[in-house]
Amino acid sequence: MSSIQPHYVINEQTMALIPVNHMDYQTIVLETDRTLYVKKTPLEIIERGCLDNFSSFVGRRESIQHLTGFSRKTPIPISIYRNIIAFPTHAFKNWDCCWIFYNHVDSIVEKLPNQSVILFKNGNQVAVEVPKLELLKQLERTNFILSIIKRRS
Repeated sequence: MSSIQPHYVINEQTMALIPVNHMDYQTIVLETDRTLYVKKTPLEIIERGCLDNFSSFVGRRESIQHLTGFSRKTPIPISIYRNIIAFPTHAFKNWDCCWIFYNHVDSIVEKLPNQSVILFKNGNQVAVEVPKLELLKQLERTNFILSIIKRRS
């Protein structure tokens, strides 16, 4: 295991933020070429990512809700300039909520009726306790948000 990081900066290689119950770290960060262990929660990392990109999590969430009407499990554009957008697997306040970064998702495979595996373009995968159809809906919603961003840029 690599060293534990006190914080993490979201970037173009970020694929997923996975919550874990460990006494030394709270998030496993999957990047395209490495795995990191971070003391901050996934939500704290997302909030910091928004602030690093001239907005707040609340502001991004309210804006997306206003533009789309998506009120639950709202995908969040971390950086509209670098095309970094993530969607939650659960309600953002739910402890089990993973954040998945849209540009790295290759496909979703159903494991069980309420479990899925997210396959990333680099061959990595993450199993989540979410039905495949819900994840496909999240991908669709995220793609819709990206289309709005592109139209307005």
